[in-house]
Parts: sequence; C-alpha cells; structure tokens
Amino acid sequence: MNGLSNRKKGGNTVDVVWKLAAPIAAGLGLTIWDVRFVKEGAGWFLRIFIDKEGGVGIEDCEAMSRAIDDPLDQLDPIDQSYCLEVSSPGMERELVREEHFWAFLGAKVRAKLFHPLEDGRRELIGTLRDFQEGTIILETEKGETVSLAQKDASSVRLVEDDIVGGIEE
Repeated sequence: MNGLSNRKKGGNTVDVVWKLAAPIAAGLGLTIWDVRFVKEGAGWFLRIFIDKEGGVGIEDCEAMSRAIDDPLDQLDPIDQSYCLEVSSPGMERELVREEHFWAFLGAKVRAKLFHPLEDGRRELIGTLRDFQEGTIILETEKGETVSLAQKDASSVRLVEDDIVGGIEE
C-alpha cells in the first residue's frame, strides 16, 4: 500500500500517517504542520495540523478530513479506535520541528521551560534569533541572549502580535 508499513508491522504511527497525509495535503494546496497521536482520558485522538500561505479555513480542514478518511481506513495504521481531528495550528502555533524554527526566525516566541533558569524564570518571551542542532537562541525584550535546549522547553509558541504568515516551502 503505497510502500508504507503500518504500525502493526513495527512502524511509528505518526510517521506512517505523515507519509500518507503529506501528498494528500499537497494535492489540496496544503502542507502538514504536525501530526500527533495522543491519548486523552479514555479516548485516542489522531490530530493532523494543516497549513497554507494566507491561513487555513474550515473548508480546508473539511476537505483534508474527507480526503484522508478512506486512505486511513485502507492503510489501517492504528490498532485501537480513535477520533480524527484536522485543524490549523493556529495563530500562536507551537514550534516543534526544526523547519518550524527556521521558518519563523525573527519572530516573537514564548518558551515555557520544564525547569526554571538560575534566576527562577520558567518562561521567556523574545525574538527567535537562531536554531542549531536542537538549541534555541532567543533575544529577550531586555536585549539578553538566551540559549536553551529544545528538550528543556515544554513548549515554544509564536506570540500572536508578531505573526506574519505561514510556513514557506
């Protein structure tokens, strides 16, 4: 089936779904921002976040949902029942992949940290200056440069007042 192995044969669910979803999204003029397979309460959710230049509308989400439904059923990469959700990553989108950081260099971000810095701060707001090998370089509003490992941040999100568009391919 399209050269994709499903999770039952040892593949990673997110990777398998991403490989299936990417060409479908491209056919609709969209890109995949992220794919997540998560358990919340008693239920499982497969979340596909789509993007496009100029922003995503409800029609885009509906089109992607309809377009991927049958291929997902045919591939059957997930053992348990789940709810499929297709949505935009939103204005204050989370940056999780290397290409996300590169696409938004110069943008204002909020980094929430798992553990406080030496001065006690658990949250930093600043301009994303660089991203190298898992290290995020921020320039805070006070002009200080802070380097932090991506793994030390519980989330890194765009700050809405500085968003100028989507990811460029």
